[in-house]
Amino acid sequence: MGKFQLSVLCLAITLVLYYANKKLYRRFHMLPLMPLVFTPLLLVLMLIVAHISYQNYMGESRWLMWLLGPATIAFAVPVYDNLHVIKRHWMSLTAGVVTATVVAVTSSVWLARLFTLSEVIQRSLAVRSITTPFALAAAKPIGAQPELVALFVVITGVFGMAVGDVLFLRLSIRAGMAKGAGFGAASHGAGTARSYEIGPEEGVVASLVMMLSGVVMVVGAPLIGWLMF
Repeated sequence: MGKFQLSVLCLAITLVLYYANKKLYRRFHMLPLMPLVFTPLLLVLMLIVAHISYQNYMGESRWLMWLLGPATIAFAVPVYDNLHVIKRHWMSLTAGVVTATVVAVTSSVWLARLFTLSEVIQRSLAVRSITTPFALAAAKPIGAQPELVALFVVITGVFGMAVGDVLFLRLSIRAGMAKGAGFGAASHGAGTARSYEIGPEEGVVASLVMMLSGVVMVVGAPLIGWLMF
């Protein structure tokens, strides 16, 4: 089988697994069965068993990565429909976004240095708390590796979504806006999806915080690279 045919086959398998996984998750609704968790595990297992290289897999699947951009921008629609929430809480949202960005970057880099991880891992971890399209855009100015950035972003999103509800319960956080802001700032797309499951206000706030955090990170990436590396 040629490389092109193999890449097309991998793309078809990816789509079939994803939609089958969505149906499975709707029925059982368990965290390990989430499409963002279970589908990548199945794909990795497939690549290992079939001895398919990452380059061959990504050959015709790159447009799926490209679709992350429009998908992220689509979160702006419910934000626009709920501008009154933003106007009412713009000051606290702004302060929260700036604080979350600073804490995410500094804690990631300092912990990586504490465990003496390589510099490329440190740079890649610095942008892990924003959604993938923004993270990849911020990766270049600070010298991060795109493949590692994408991996760390996915892990951060899934982990934040998994433990978010427990943390809110432990910290006695009940306000919907606070939950949405926390999910959007810490676990970006995955957290935003979880926020919409909780309620519309939580989802709107998570969408806004996720996008603002991404913009702040992309704009501030050159400064971050200069200060921390």
